[in-house]
Amino acid sequence: MAVTSRTVVSGTATSSAVTSRTGSRGFATPSAREVVLRYALLVLALFITVGPFLWQLSTSLKGAGEDIYTANPSFLPSEPTFDNYAKAFEAVPILGFAGNSIVVAGIVVLGNIVGATMAGYALARLRFRGVKLVMGAILLTMLLPGEATIVAQYLTIRQLGLADTLLGVALPGAIGMLNVLLMRTAFAAIPKELDEAAIVDGANAWQRLVHVGLPNVLGMLAVIAIFSFIGAWDDFLWPLIVLTTPEKFTLTVGLEYLSGTFTNNPRVVAAGTMIAFIPIVVFFAALQRYFFRGVDEGAIKG
Repeated sequence: MAVTSRTVVSGTATSSAVTSRTGSRGFATPSAREVVLRYALLVLALFITVGPFLWQLSTSLKGAGEDIYTANPSFLPSEPTFDNYAKAFEAVPILGFAGNSIVVAGIVVLGNIVGATMAGYALARLRFRGVKLVMGAILLTMLLPGEATIVAQYLTIRQLGLADTLLGVALPGAIGMLNVLLMRTAFAAIPKELDEAAIVDGANAWQRLVHVGLPNVLGMLAVIAIFSFIGAWDDFLWPLIVLTTPEKFTLTVGLEYLSGTFTNNPRVVAAGTMIAFIPIVVFFAALQRYFFRGVDEGAIKG
């Protein structure tokens, strides 16, 4: 009993000493210096990532009378105007280029959602021979940069008769290997007991995918859809190689191809880039509720 009392007293004394050294904050509470450092790093990262976008937006709103080449240009336009956006629409068929980009992005998003979902579910929940071999092949394809296979990729598209077509632009990105791995991880996180219960109820693999798997991976599906859309919408090199007819150009290629028109007016160039950015914002806003849910979303539905 005496030993126990001494132990309790010793433990109390130790905790009191630790509390006196750390104060009332506790170990998990950051100090004021750490808080300031965190916010300083956050502001720096925000400036590096968002700063160029805000500068481009500011340039697109500046009038012809404002000097953007001065040593100390002003960030805020002194006379904001939307004339640069009107000039961009007049000089370049933006709506036609945007329509082509939407077609390409739609094919890429649909292909990744369907293909990566089925492939990821098969790798995570189905048992078949050669699963490790398939996983190894997927990982090997991710080791090579896209530029290393772009020539063979173009030759394949040309032999299929898809050169200078929007389908030829979209087809190589229709299923991304990284998206397959992400979907595999999402499906693997679902408790196996749910599949076992569905099997007892007589559900086949397709029914388990639709009724058990998909409701629990909506967050990852949104991540794949958003990244696939952004990648297809912003892609420049591959559409530039495949497409030769100006009427079939995507928006990024069309704006760059006709950039000579804007050589003396960078304000209109900035306006064109802002117009190209709008669909990305709209698409992200439509899926942000699922995007932030991520892989580890809420409760698992039964």
